[in-house]
Amino acid sequence: MMKLGSIAPNFTLPDTISGKIVSLSELKSDVATVIIFICNHCPFVHHVNSKLVEIATNYQAKGVQFIAISSNDVVTHPQDAPEFMTQVAKKEGYVFPYLYDETQNVAKAYKAECTPDFFVFDSELKCAYRGRFDETRPNMGQATGQDLSNALDALIAGEEVTENQYPSMGCNIKWR
Repeated sequence: MMKLGSIAPNFTLPDTISGKIVSLSELKSDVATVIIFICNHCPFVHHVNSKLVEIATNYQAKGVQFIAISSNDVVTHPQDAPEFMTQVAKKEGYVFPYLYDETQNVAKAYKAECTPDFFVFDSELKCAYRGRFDETRPNMGQATGQDLSNALDALIAGEEVTENQYPSMGCNIKWR
């Protein structure tokens, strides 16, 4: 896992929603930046999608930036290809960029392991949280986003994020 306090590695990737090439340095927030590794096909991502959009909408109003990235190999998982990412983003109502990491270099730089995998960075892009959305799983409760929300609430309040963090659980990233 990425160590707490690590600086977010910069990246420049295509956004499958806007069609633009964007970078972390231009998207980051002065409050907090959430980077999420997701994909189209994962049941764990399907489980959190609607609550993720709700939370992102609420926290973006407080100045938090959300950025989603898919790094899956589209040769083995063609349903995760950029043209389908665009469709999923529209269908789910994503209110954040959905970037495509074709080389998988960004996922490796962040030490992302699965989908969904959440990373929260403070105003200086230092890692304050990495781990799960909440304790639920598909067919095991309704997604709440409690762990992510707690981390964001602490940052917004100027408090330390608890170091008691749990790793994400989901589908492994489909490496080449």
